Order: sequence, then structure tokens, then C-alpha cells
Amino acid sequence: MIDAIRPKLIGSLIIAVVTQVLVSSPSHAHGVVGKRFLPATITVDDPFVADEMSFVVGHRKLPQDEKSGATSGGGDAGQPTGTPGVHTTRFSTELSKRITPDFGISLGAAYQRVRPTDDTVAQHGFDNLGLGLKYQLIKNAEHEGILSLGLDADLGGTGSHRVGAESFSTISPALFYGKGFGDLPDGVKYLRPLAITGILSPELPTRRSEPDRLNWGFTIQYSLQYLQSYVKDVGLGAPFDRLIALVEVAVKTCISKDCSGQATGTVNPGFMWFGKTMQVGLEAAIPVNKRSGHDIGIFIQLHLFLDDMFPKSYGKPFLP
Repeated sequence: MIDAIRPKLIGSLIIAVVTQVLVSSPSHAHGVVGKRFLPATITVDDPFVADEMSFVVGHRKLPQDEKSGATSGGGDAGQPTGTPGVHTTRFSTELSKRITPDFGISLGAAYQRVRPTDDTVAQHGFDNLGLGLKYQLIKNAEHEGILSLGLDADLGGTGSHRVGAESFSTISPALFYGKGFGDLPDGVKYLRPLAITGILSPELPTRRSEPDRLNWGFTIQYSLQYLQSYVKDVGLGAPFDRLIALVEVAVKTCISKDCSGQATGTVNPGFMWFGKTMQVGLEAAIPVNKRSGHDIGIFIQLHLFLDDMFPKSYGKPFLP
């Protein structure tokens, strides 16, 4: 059944994105909807289209040949891969560019160091390149809401087999969402700094013998900047007045073949600090089950807002 609907699903997403590009409407720059700033998170891609560049360093111990870990923000930090019992250190980057105010493309690359736990020779190499399209479908300033469509491709054969890069490609249509709670009543005003974002994305490999997976995740965020600016001035000074505390939950569930129903993923508590032209982030990576591992990993992010750094040149959409 899934194999039968796959071409229709991919085709429908492509048609929807292209159609919306042709009738796109004005929007604003990165991460802002109404009074709300939503950061480019590390493992759960945010719903915004922007001109930005992200760098992420991640380290995890993986127990088996599973994909788990970061995406971008935005971002997209990518998916570290491993073999049984390995320490994986991943250096990833992604460049995103707006074609119109609501439609953008992205290109991601990652370099990995994979060291088996038995201290045999470590392997080094690039993972497959990632290519993405994203369109902002709905953006509601009053209710701090955003909904976007996307299409990502992991380009098989562009990376090194030594570090687990596959020879086949994977196509992933995606739905992204974000919602701030600034519209809550006065009785619960201290919940107004809360926000959520999330993704729902089937991963469809071009090799028929490989299982399909569902990539799903969400973030829960509490913005101290929103608290200070729009709820109550509680006297926070730098750098705390620009902090966002958050938890990301990133999970992959197998939905076909012999692994159907099996899931891997991480829960990632941490924080983001943001300024006018950049943000930095630090998160732990806690496995959600035994299949995902036993050890806690770490992610460190540097994210550049190119639309604010170069507003009159590179930071402008190609088309109005």
C-alpha cells in the first residue's frame, strides 16, 4: 500500500509547493511571527523560510546501525549514522536561501568521524548531501502561528560508505508548524512565553528493499525575552534576557518491512541565546529507548541570520 501511494504523495507535494510559489505573498524575515521569535532548532527543523547558515557539532554513542540525531534548523544538522557500537562526531552545516519571501531552498553537508567502541581504526568522511525546499503556507501574526510545506532529499551516493552514507536516495515530504501562546488570557499570563514547533515527514527511500520511516518531532520553548518584553519585566539582564529554554523531541518510526513499529530518537533539553545577527545553542541528547542507545550525547550550534547581516545584498529574496 505504501509503495503504491509513494509516487502520488511526492508528486502532490511538488505540485503544492510550486503552485504556492507562483502565488506567494509578502512575509517577514527569519523566525518572527507577530511578537514571537522562534529559533532555528537543532534536531526538529523549524517552519520558517529564511536566509541563514547553520553550523552544528554533535557527539553521540550509537549502539546499532540506526539513524538518529540532529536536523536543521532550520536547520538542518542532518542525520548522524553509525555501525554497531560507535562513537560518532559530526560537523554539519546548512545554507538556506529565499527565492521569494515565502519560498526557499537549502543545501546541507556533514563530515563525520566514526570510531568503534573496541578502539579499532576510526573512519572519516562526508555524509550524503541534503537538498531542501520549503514554502510558508500560513502565517498568522495575531495568534503567532505558522504552517509550512517542505520537500527534502538525501542524495544517495554523494557521501562516503565508510561512515554509513547510503548509495540510495531518500525523499521526504514534510509538514512544519509553529505556535506561540501570546494570545492566552491574563489569568495564565506567565504561560504566554511558551511556544511549540514540530514536523511530520515520511521518509521514502528510492531503494524498494529499504523500509519507509516516519520522521516526527516537536519542541516546547519558553522565551525569557518574551516574558521580559511582553508579560512582565522581571529584571533579567544580559545574557538571560535573550535566552530561550527548550526541549526538542526527535523520533523516527519505521512504518514498513520487518522493522514496522520500531522507533529511535532523542529528547534534547537545552537553551538558545539569540542576538540581532546570530544565535547559539547547547543541548543534551538523551535516548528515548534502548534501541536509541544508553549514553547522553551533546549538540552545539552556531546559527547566522544572513538576512540581518546582509539585508541589502545576499539577505534579500531573489524575487519580490
